[in-house]
Formats: sequence, C-alpha cells, structure tokens
Amino acid sequence: FKPSCPLTMNDITVSQQVKDVSRIERVYAHSHIRGLGLDDTLSARNVSQGMVGQKSARRAAGVILKMIEQGKIAGRAILLAGEPGTGKTAIAMGIAQSLGADVPFTSLSASELFSLEMNVTEALTQSLRKSIGIKIKEETDIISGEVVDIEIDNNNAGKTGKLTLKTTEMETLYDLGQKMIEQLSKQNIDIGDVVNIDKSSGKITKLGRSFARAQDFDTMASSTKFVQTPQGELCKRKEFVHTVTLHEIDVINSKPQGFLSLFAGDTGEIKQEVRDQIDMKIDNWKETGKAEMIPGVLFIDEVHMLDIECFSFLNRAIESDMAPIIIIATNRGITEIRGTSELSPHGIPIDLLD
Repeated sequence: FKPSCPLTMNDITVSQQVKDVSRIERVYAHSHIRGLGLDDTLSARNVSQGMVGQKSARRAAGVILKMIEQGKIAGRAILLAGEPGTGKTAIAMGIAQSLGADVPFTSLSASELFSLEMNVTEALTQSLRKSIGIKIKEETDIISGEVVDIEIDNNNAGKTGKLTLKTTEMETLYDLGQKMIEQLSKQNIDIGDVVNIDKSSGKITKLGRSFARAQDFDTMASSTKFVQTPQGELCKRKEFVHTVTLHEIDVINSKPQGFLSLFAGDTGEIKQEVRDQIDMKIDNWKETGKAEMIPGVLFIDEVHMLDIECFSFLNRAIESDMAPIIIIATNRGITEIRGTSELSPHGIPIDLLD
C-alpha cells in the first residue's frame, strides 16, 4: 500500500502479521478479575471470579450483561457513579470478561484525551474502533504430518533441503526453501515431531511430539507436548478464525509501516475515507459470511472531564451501527459541564443522561 495512491476496495487487507499479533497482557490492578462472580440466578457470590462486595451493583451489572448478550441494549451507554475506590472499573472489567475472551476491552481516562497529540474526537474514534472486534474466517490448505526425515544441503546457491512427512496412511517427500529451513532450525523441529505447514504462506507450526516417539529418550522437558500422528491425507483444507480490532485494520491500511506503528503506539490520525472504505469492505465480508462483528466494551473513567464537544460526538457514536458497549464512570455529583456554564448531574448533558 502506497500513501500516494488512492485506496480501493481491493487494497484493504488484514496482513498475516496482524493475524499473528499476540496480545501483551501486563499485570495491573484488575488483571485478576475473570467475571462478575454471579450464580445462575444472577445473585452475587461472596467471593468469586476475583470480585468481592458491591453485591447489588454486580447483580445490576449481571442484568445489563444479559441484555447485551440478547442484543437489547443497542444505542445506549451504561453509567457507573460512585466514590473513588468503590469498584467502578472492576465491574466494567467483569462485564467485559463475562462476554468472552475474544471481546475487546478498552479502558481510558477522559483526562488522557486532552494530553494526546491528536484531535480529541480522533482519539475517541480510535478508542471506539479498538473496542470493536472482527472475527475473520478463511479457509487454507494445511499439510499436517509427523516428521520422518530431514535432509539439508549447503551449496553455493544457499541452503536447500527435503522434508519427509507421514500420516497413519501415507508418506510424502517435500522440497524445502531457505526460509522454511530457517523455521525448522528456529523451532528445533526434529524427527518425530508433528508439524503443520500452511501451503499458501509456507509457515511451519510445531504441534508437539508424536506419541509413537515417547520412548525415544529417557528424559524429556516437562513442557514437552505429545500429540497423535495425523490420520488420512497429508494435505487438508481447514478453516481458521482470526480476531482483530477495527483499529488494527485501520492502521495497517493507512500507513506503509502500519504493523510496526501498532507496537510503537504512534498511529497518528487516520483519514475518514480510509475508515469508510474499510467499513464497506467489512460489511461485504459480513454479507458473504467471511467475517463476524464482535461489539466490545469501551470504558471511559472520569467522564466529567469530557467537554460538550466530546459528549455530542459520543451521543452520535452510540447510535452508530458499528458501536461498542460504552460504559462511563464518574465520582462527581452535580457539577458544571465542561465548555459550558450549565450544571448537570455528574457533569453530563441532560440529553445524554436521558
């Protein structure tokens, strides 16, 4: 993708690098929370899933969770009001965890928006799109088998090799390129290992060691995983599912080094026309059954710090077809709406509270 060229529908991609992004999870104040700690009747347990106390609030959050799962809360936001340290962020995290592991959860403080080197509405848009997951389904040919023999030759043209794989019913010899030989070396793949080879990309994945080779060595590492030798044909067509966020797709398609920008955090502002093209492509994928949208959770703390412009933007964003579940939290009572001289509960405009 070249920035100087106009973006077309065929240019929109989800690169293999994004599919392989493993999310780095840091340990922080709420990383122990795994849910709301409710039983089947939505009653809060004393201690469960990392949650303690606030039983009535957790039960109310459980009712909201059921409405979200049944799709009955579209176009609405959830307000959590309470003093500092009363568990507002914990409850928001519990809702996100209860929705499932693939559901994106984005947490930010409203005061952060004004310290970023970009437009406030752009920062909000990026946060909204980080909170929307896209489950992309694709079929690919996979060669799966147990390694019988590996031959690697060094010559003037570089390394070449041959790999013999077998299943319970057949055995085949494959030629190896230099990149595939490097993968074998990097993953310490040896005779007796069971591997998958993506036919389209040449990527090799080590699944484990064959049960038939369990007695080859007297001692093995405790992390050694044993798997069955594949059955049937060596080459099979399999369906794979990748879950990425809309923001990750935006960044990849808006910058020549978009994948690196995801790690650096320097994504900059993204043009609206790029997002419009991506939304059209996602809609097309949804109609053909290639993709499925997963509305995630956007949690905005200190929401009273937002100004009237941000509230107007949020009010419109909530009603969008591609909107996550928005949970806002505040510890203020009656206070002034930023950017105006009007007083309102929690510093939020009355029309948004309704």
